[in-house]
Amino acid sequence: MKTKSEVNEMATQPLTQDLPKKRTYIGPAFVAAVAYLDPGNFATNMTAGAQYGYLLLWVIVASNLMAVVIQFLSAKLGIVSNLSLAEVIREELSPVFRFFYWVQAELVAMATDLAEFVGAALGFHLLFAIDLRMAALLTAVLSFVILGFEQKGLRHFEAVIAVLVLIIAAAFAIEVFEVHPVFRDLSAGLMPGFEGTSSIVLAAGMLGATVMPHAIYLHSDLTKRRMGHVANKVSMLHIQRFDIWGAMLIAGAVNGAMLVIAASVFYGTKYQAGSLEAIYEGLHVTLGGIAPYLFAIALLVSGLASSSVGTMSGDAIMRGFLHLQLPLFVRRTVTMLPAILLLFSGFDPTRALVLSQVALSFGIPFALIPLIRATASERYMGEHRNSRFMNALAWIIVSIVIVFNVYLLVDVLV
Repeated sequence: MKTKSEVNEMATQPLTQDLPKKRTYIGPAFVAAVAYLDPGNFATNMTAGAQYGYLLLWVIVASNLMAVVIQFLSAKLGIVSNLSLAEVIREELSPVFRFFYWVQAELVAMATDLAEFVGAALGFHLLFAIDLRMAALLTAVLSFVILGFEQKGLRHFEAVIAVLVLIIAAAFAIEVFEVHPVFRDLSAGLMPGFEGTSSIVLAAGMLGATVMPHAIYLHSDLTKRRMGHVANKVSMLHIQRFDIWGAMLIAGAVNGAMLVIAASVFYGTKYQAGSLEAIYEGLHVTLGGIAPYLFAIALLVSGLASSSVGTMSGDAIMRGFLHLQLPLFVRRTVTMLPAILLLFSGFDPTRALVLSQVALSFGIPFALIPLIRATASERYMGEHRNSRFMNALAWIIVSIVIVFNVYLLVDVLV
């Protein structure tokens, strides 16, 4: 009979030996993290900085910490149960309810993908001063190129996405150094607080742009496919904690940089960053140099990366709920058509981003509540089910997210 210390040593042994093998399991969190850096985040975070300075910086910090918990639960579900969240929900529902659940999940993923595609097209438009219709076609071509890496294996796709995330991070890091933020004011923004109802609405939008249902479905699917077969679940969970913290720290830093740049450049001026185009023009006027181009590059890369991830999420949702799978290129073609038609029609791109956030608000409870129930279940998780503390923390987070999103939904629709 092995002692408890010997068992723990065996469980953690892969973390200190065979480092190259450990590295092969790093990556799923970076794919999920792209959802936290999509064009919707650009719009909400920079609007918050322009209108309220550093006031709502704490919302980004809090949202990011919540995201760490949520994504870890999603990753844990895939590793321990060897099931994705969509597959778990499928097992719990009758065929009729399963179908309607799949429909709402697909619609939310498609609405989010539409906004991300539009964001990439806007990036092309701003960077090269080309017509939005031509920008839409270029976005379509590059989307296929990025998805092509998935055909070579998940590791290749994850590596490409990680590089794109680092490009976004580098662009905003350079801009932060250019604006020379006042760190005393920045630290004051870490104290929770609001200034009137409109700041609460904006905070709800920031939170809504951070917590993405399709990222929850996808993360569990990625870890299931990459690690669900591995016998040593404890080691895999340790590796995923490292993966998630690394990816989410980068995502959180980039989101914070967006707000800091807008607060340093636009707060107290006539530029209120009402749209992504206005942010670009404002950076041209106030900073000049490479600042607006860095913003456009980051927006373009964000849209391309998050749109590709959105397509993979839709694939994971369909496989999980219906046990059907379309070729990724077919799915990409179908999901990009609404965005292309929207851009060719002349519809306001910023308005499309706002409407996508409304659709997102509908889908959040349908992903978060089953996730907590599944990870707290002995049937699916066995000895790895949530502790009482983790379960309580998860329900608090979900309650906050749902309340804020209902608040945002009511404000937009009423």
